[in-house]
Amino acid sequence: MTTVDEQRTDEQRTAVFRPAGTPEGLEDLRTLVNTAIDTLRDAHLVRGGPVLPGGPPAVAEAARRALEGPLLPERPQAPDEVFRELIAAYANWAVDLTHPAAVARMQCPPTSVAIAAELVTATLNQSLHAWESGPFALELERYVVRELAELAGYGTESGGTLTAGGSLSNLMAVLAARDSVVTTPAGGTPFADGLANLGRRPVILCSDATHFSIGRAVGITGIGEDAILRAPADPTGRLIPDELDRMLAELPADTVPVAIIACAGSTDEGWVDPLPELVAVARKYGVWLHVDAAYGGGMLLSPRLRGRLAGIADADSITMDLHKFGWTPASTGVFLVRSARSLDALSQQTTTLNADDDKAAGYYGLYADSVQATRRVDALKVAVTLRSHGRDGMAELVDRCHELAGHAAERVAAEPRLELAAAPALSTVLLRWAQDPDLERADAFNGALRRRLMSDGTALLARTRVPRADGTNPVFLKLMLLNPATTTEQLDLVVAGIVATAEAMEAESAGTAAAQDRPVPDHGGA
Repeated sequence: MTTVDEQRTDEQRTAVFRPAGTPEGLEDLRTLVNTAIDTLRDAHLVRGGPVLPGGPPAVAEAARRALEGPLLPERPQAPDEVFRELIAAYANWAVDLTHPAAVARMQCPPTSVAIAAELVTATLNQSLHAWESGPFALELERYVVRELAELAGYGTESGGTLTAGGSLSNLMAVLAARDSVVTTPAGGTPFADGLANLGRRPVILCSDATHFSIGRAVGITGIGEDAILRAPADPTGRLIPDELDRMLAELPADTVPVAIIACAGSTDEGWVDPLPELVAVARKYGVWLHVDAAYGGGMLLSPRLRGRLAGIADADSITMDLHKFGWTPASTGVFLVRSARSLDALSQQTTTLNADDDKAAGYYGLYADSVQATRRVDALKVAVTLRSHGRDGMAELVDRCHELAGHAAERVAAEPRLELAAAPALSTVLLRWAQDPDLERADAFNGALRRRLMSDGTALLARTRVPRADGTNPVFLKLMLLNPATTTEQLDLVVAGIVATAEAMEAESAGTAAAQDRPVPDHGGA
């Protein structure tokens, strides 16, 4: 018996599937993109701030309404209707990274040219693991990596890859360090032989300011998170080279130091470790030096700030994120190595990807440069962004964010009820409402202040703790300034909004306390 599906023509069967890269699919895409742009414009007006008010309950209710029904309905639905409904809810409840009060996280507002490049990237859906998966994309990534390595000061023997972000770049750094420094009893690498019979304990040295992804990377690579040795730091959190030297000199004979992890732009305050001195210590003991410049790497784009990264060209590896200072959509991670041979551990032979005769003829991909196989193309958005802005344009954007942080810090310092942690090192400003001398109550108030600002839709701030010389570790609120289009007047309003909200909370607290202290009238018995 012939089924209904068998009676359909090929044209009817494929009518519901129109790949975006075909002429028909591109017309569909044009309509959908126009819908998306209209929806984004409308959502910008709906929000009216960095985020809609209401906090988690309001978002949960909006999601409940927008996501009613199964993810996989029985019958196909009109793509334009599905698209319009879902993206409206998504956009309305998104964080508006273009708003001057959206200063919580290391998320930049991406440029239009980078977004357009992402559309092309997604439409063509190339991959980088094989030549036949993306011929031009492979050459583009090689070009971008070479140019970024040169920007960092590396030579022609360098290598690297674009990654899904700083965490993956840091994982690759620990992997490269482990297999470059550690030799197994069989004379091989830990990648091939494992660590079980090593006989010596590998250790990693870093400060408390090191990003948490290093701990994950050390665990994933089998070294073990308990192998991290925290080195003493100065009051700003920067590593002290002499203390590192002492620690390395005093290590027991049954340990093998694998790597020193340096920060170039710490997550909270943006400080840069003394890289030239750390290079000298690493070379003295034959230890790998990795510089996590996921945040601070953008200073390479600024002649004014670049000097703060002196010594980075002598590091063995570098992490950078161009979805921070780079204004590309997330994720745009960069991992660079001073010697491309450091990535040899990833060069396994496979029957499907890198046969010797194919490679000799030029038909090979970047499978052996990454821990990923199928990998999306991030190089296009990087190339169009950097080329369209140029050195002068990118420098101006980085410098502007640094200047905005300085202005915000001055505004905070001028408000006697706010405490400024320190002058900003890059584009981060740390502040707290400092009216209560009781540290526990003050910490609770600042945490509540942050949540109130978010719930009201007034501002989005992050939070952290800042160690003090007196041993305390109070809660501070964090402004991360990555929007060079923000004006100083807008920043003044952001700080004023923080103050006004704190004042309102104090007034509410005082009113509640007064009501609780008020005696209850005694109206007597019946």
